[in-house]
Amino acid sequence: MQLTVGGRSVFAATGGRVFDPAQPAVMFVHGAGMDRTVWSLEARYLAHHGRAVLAVDLPGHGRSEGPALATIEAMAAWVCSVVEAAGLERCSLVGHSMGAFVALAAAARAPARVGRLALLGIAASMPVHPDLLAAARAGDPKAWSLMVDWGHGREGRIGGNPAPGLWRLGGGYRLLQRAGPGVLAADLAASAAYDGALAAAAAIRCPVLMLLGAEDRMTPTDKAAPLAKAMGDVRTIVLPRCGHMLMAEQPNEVVDALAGFL
Repeated sequence: MQLTVGGRSVFAATGGRVFDPAQPAVMFVHGAGMDRTVWSLEARYLAHHGRAVLAVDLPGHGRSEGPALATIEAMAAWVCSVVEAAGLERCSLVGHSMGAFVALAAAARAPARVGRLALLGIAASMPVHPDLLAAARAGDPKAWSLMVDWGHGREGRIGGNPAPGLWRLGGGYRLLQRAGPGVLAADLAASAAYDGALAAAAAIRCPVLMLLGAEDRMTPTDKAAPLAKAMGDVRTIVLPRCGHMLMAEQPNEVVDALAGFL
């Protein structure tokens, strides 16, 4: 589905169904250096079970026109503009990692428009190691390798996959590899610089699901606790044997959790 926001083209996947704004709507927001495809299973399931789905490519990612936005706040404002461009009065937001920051900030910015909020792989802050940021800025493939390795739990790193023939690490590496020049570095810098998560959490008034991985080394579960404490109506689910890339590592469990919550 093509939309126009700020005079620039925006692409959003609709889960294989024609987008119907009369249905309860949900928007998915991806993480750093990624695109809408990380949500393929979740988007398709919900679209075929009574939801109007928009899995967006952030500016400069996937099939959305650039440039990439430099701050979480700018991305959150953009998400609110996409909601308006899609003709929605209200929708639920689902975000992963950097996208969870964006969804959180957007929900705090426009509380009347957000019915429910699901945050995957989130923490109160997301510092980025200087070596990783330097590699991303240089376009060094080491950045992709580091992120893929740190982003998966033990089972994902040794090749375990419920779908035979699919390679989690290789798929993650290729996803980051196809990002445009400078996109990953811009996303990592934006995530590291964002210090508004706790304030945004305190402003949330809708029901919240926090979905975390027990083996997440990028956003450890204990680092999410301050956010849960700051929010009122929040449910936290921790997936065992799972790292930061929840949608790839435990796709069925993620679908079940989101479907039950939404």
